[in-house]
Amino acid sequence: MSPIISISHLSKKYASGFQALNDVNLDIERGEIFALLGPNGAGKTTLINIVCGIVTPSEGQVLVGGHDIIRDYRAARSLIGLVPQELTTDAFETPRATMAFSRGLYGKPKNATHIEKVLKELSLWDKRENKIMTLSGGMKRRVLIGKALAHEPQILFLDEPTAGVDVELRKDMWDMVRELRASGVTIILTTHYIEEAEEMADRVGVINKGELILTERKADLMHKLGQKQLAVELHDRITEIPTSLAAYELTLSPAGNELVYTYQPENEAGVPSLLDGLKAAGLHLKDLRTTQRSLEDIFVSLVRH
Repeated sequence: MSPIISISHLSKKYASGFQALNDVNLDIERGEIFALLGPNGAGKTTLINIVCGIVTPSEGQVLVGGHDIIRDYRAARSLIGLVPQELTTDAFETPRATMAFSRGLYGKPKNATHIEKVLKELSLWDKRENKIMTLSGGMKRRVLIGKALAHEPQILFLDEPTAGVDVELRKDMWDMVRELRASGVTIILTTHYIEEAEEMADRVGVINKGELILTERKADLMHKLGQKQLAVELHDRITEIPTSLAAYELTLSPAGNELVYTYQPENEAGVPSLLDGLKAAGLHLKDLRTTQRSLEDIFVSLVRH
């Protein structure tokens, strides 16, 4: 099956000389949740704005559902819903009227049933006739999502969708995104909350200084780069690591009562031999703890290097 979004050799250089994107190549599959991670100014929003037809690329090609975003922009744009970072809505309109108007902008016939369905799914039904200016920040963000879904897009871009919202609303949005994916909508998510990507994404892309560093299935990325650590708490303090354990490259805590062994998940078989080695060296164990690098640790490491 062909990707729903295909980006080839995409670059963007502004008149000021700033290179926002440099030779980006990316395919996004139908029905996946793709998380695009990167620090501020990395190029995430520029990339989204180009795909959505808001910013003109300097070089390269973008196909959305097989439609070129420049030559066939109407067909390409009709497949996309965008939820921007900024809360941009008509303060004096109501959620229902805003969504109905947005649907009409795409040339879609009136469909009160669909608008009602979106309002209820976003827990906005009770606020459907309230002026948007009276809603909370979290509710306004839900209205933006409703606007993006009003014309029944196949692709939904969420640019920092949970910025500034509370934990409970963030969880509700995660649930809603999963439901959208289950209904066949492709989700592209940018976020500063790495736990969102770790919780929701099927695949992760990391962008830095306008270049796509990698794209990887989340599970594969965690497996390849997600080192594990075994912390061994000792009954008695030691001043140095026994030479017989040198092969394990252990680190000793400043207090002298804990040894840390770092290893890749596929090398887990080395743990039993380490424990045997500790016993042979006359060290008595008090406790064991195992931890694994989070996606945030991996992201920070990738961007730093």
